[in-house]
Amino acid sequence: MTKSNERNEIGWNIDTSYARLSHSFFTEQEPNPVESPKMIILNSSLAQSLGLNIGSLHSEGAVSVFAGNAKIEETMPLAQAYAGHQFGHFNMLGDGRALLLGEQITPKGERVDLQLKGSGRTKYSRGGDGRAALGPMLREYIMSEAMHALGIPTTRSLAVVATGEHIIRETELPGAILTRVASSHLRVGTFEYAANFTTIEQLKELADYAINRHYPEIEADENKYLSLLNKVISRQAELITRWQLVGFIHGVMNTDNVTISGETIDYGPCAFMNEYDPATVFSSIDVQGRYAYGNQPKIGGWNLARFAEALIPLLNENEEKALELAQEAVLEYPKMYHANWLTGMRAKLGLFTEEEQDEVLINNLLEMMKNHHADYTNTFRALANEKLEDTNIHLFRTSEFTTWHNKWQERLSKQEESLTSSYEWMKKSNPAVIPRNHLVEEALEAAVENDNYRVMENLLEVLSNPYKDSAESIYCSLPPESFGPYRTYCGT
Repeated sequence: MTKSNERNEIGWNIDTSYARLSHSFFTEQEPNPVESPKMIILNSSLAQSLGLNIGSLHSEGAVSVFAGNAKIEETMPLAQAYAGHQFGHFNMLGDGRALLLGEQITPKGERVDLQLKGSGRTKYSRGGDGRAALGPMLREYIMSEAMHALGIPTTRSLAVVATGEHIIRETELPGAILTRVASSHLRVGTFEYAANFTTIEQLKELADYAINRHYPEIEADENKYLSLLNKVISRQAELITRWQLVGFIHGVMNTDNVTISGETIDYGPCAFMNEYDPATVFSSIDVQGRYAYGNQPKIGGWNLARFAEALIPLLNENEEKALELAQEAVLEYPKMYHANWLTGMRAKLGLFTEEEQDEVLINNLLEMMKNHHADYTNTFRALANEKLEDTNIHLFRTSEFTTWHNKWQERLSKQEESLTSSYEWMKKSNPAVIPRNHLVEEALEAAVENDNYRVMENLLEVLSNPYKDSAESIYCSLPPESFGPYRTYCGT
């Protein structure tokens, strides 16, 4: 346990509102100590925004908390219960390798969860050891910080601590624990758990908690539970749109990985698309392509339908009327997504105004990109930079692209805004750098195999300003042929 004076030095300002819910929603648990904890990486800017003292976070007491060797004074870590549809199949789940330390109240008065990931077995571990390997925890750090810099709602990584122990997967791997920061860890799966394994009163308790924490503005609404459903649908439609616009593939869009807050969570088998192809899949376990890039919007709607089903007892006393309200709400999702996507794609092409043929113009470009195996990120950035002739993108040298380009230029000329304004907006809408899969793997290999964190630090620095053209072309480069087909894994 951290001492009071140490707590003040570090800056902990912890509340435990989730622990005041019915105990059905969690299990309290003492931390699982590790052998020899060592701070590997600390997110100083995030720590500062949380009101934490950066200098004190390297202290033995702080590292002990991040390692699960100590708990913050007057708190008890807990594992959250939830369920979820995994690849379409319903299962009872829960935090099998995570512990919620509590909720830090920031200097701005915001409430965020502090959670340990890889902290050991819990009641919900289902036979697993509850631990995590260093590589996947560093990977989540890189990916979540990259998403944050891109302006995409996401959980964030505060610290990674090496445990000094090894875990057994296919091979023996160095162990680590990630400290994750989130608006909350409430999931669609949390509501599925409540609907299936608790009472209607407890489902209502959970919904009231979610409203109070994330959407207090709807508290006085005539049907606040319907308003909650609509809010979550809107947030998820916006989130998935943002994924699509930068070519992000989550890889495991199970309902337990869908947050009520609208943040991206869990960076196991995720990756960014290089060549544009809606069928792109990286996850080794997604053999059917359920969560392929082009399927993500549709799966988002499927997941939200599961959330609506869980809320049905609260939407109306009349089940038939409740079903009707739920269906009407979920049917708005594809409309929201499409409107968001069209707005985002117009921005990527510098279109300030709306015209009926815009969607045809957009889809024609995407179809050409697919047919010519054009890189998604580099193609749009080249258009924004007006440097088509300076690239090695084959698409730009085709006659069909020339025809398309003329139509696009004609469309731009119809706007009151200048071409310069359009190109500047495009630069703000099209990242120059993303966490290229081969560069992420290179950074992880250097860190895990050679204890060299400089490669990762350099990558993180470039990714922190993704809309700026990198001085080093390596960060925009495609993987070498020797990299081969890329596969990602859950990292459990």
